[in-house]
Amino acid sequence: MTAERLVLVVSHTRRDDAIFAAREVCQQLTAAGITPVMPESDLTEHLTLAKQLGVEGIFESVKVLGTHCSIEALELVMVLGGDGTILKAAEIVRQAATPLLGINLGHVGFLAESERDGLDDAVKRVVQRDYLIKERLTIDVGVFVEGVEVFRTWALNEATIEKSSTEKMLEVVIEIDKRPLTSFGCDGVILGTPTGSTAYAFSAGGPIVWPSVEALTLVPLSAHALFARPLVVSPKADIAVEVLHRSNGSGVLWADGRRTWHLPPGARVEVKRSDIPVRLARFRQGPFNDRLVRKFSLPVGGWRGPVEGK
Repeated sequence: MTAERLVLVVSHTRRDDAIFAAREVCQQLTAAGITPVMPESDLTEHLTLAKQLGVEGIFESVKVLGTHCSIEALELVMVLGGDGTILKAAEIVRQAATPLLGINLGHVGFLAESERDGLDDAVKRVVQRDYLIKERLTIDVGVFVEGVEVFRTWALNEATIEKSSTEKMLEVVIEIDKRPLTSFGCDGVILGTPTGSTAYAFSAGGPIVWPSVEALTLVPLSAHALFARPLVVSPKADIAVEVLHRSNGSGVLWADGRRTWHLPPGARVEVKRSDIPVRLARFRQGPFNDRLVRKFSLPVGGWRGPVEGK
């Protein structure tokens, strides 16, 4: 007897186009003999709209994650939305490291593998298991107050330490591999991964790091110091940022913009590479350059490539 194939469908639940896309995916997966699964909260939102449209029968075959099946039983996650929805899905399947396949319904959608007009083809590739798996480095993040760990989380893109009040400034000291590096006043510090180098860190002036490069990055935000440039360090490095007692106010930690924690003066944030990667499903092994050009609409007109024989 063939084991039941289960695919989790995670979509942006406050956008009509994402809900319609989820409806299409569930229909096509069911027709192909694959059982669609949804988080209970997502399914409730979809059913509400489906009833208004008179098409709620489409979701009859959908199973509820955690009630009808476990995360470990999932074959794949199909994510319908932008990068924020992919981060949401990564959080749901974190411990099982289930592969994520993103269908971009947002703006840039840097983590997504396909666009809305490629939805039907994406489902066919899923049915045929015609995709590759790429692992992305993630970070573990710990918050300590007076030497006691008070919060622990993780991030695929970045952990950001920011000031909690717009009119005040944070005073921080940076530590790499248990040795002090520098201190400065700032609006915050981004501690990121290669995946996150095209997200918040990119808008803050940080370097773009190819996904194949294993490294951690540190990008100061509006730092008042001469030595406050973005840093790229070893993936084995232990990075720490302490909010100094002389800060004018407290700070706040954000992990991927989804998980947060208050940072009083004296708090210490420690970041290191996680043992659990995020796994992304890809349809092709194209160079990262092409993704940058496509997603950022970079001007490459006039390029002829290398001369043959050279």
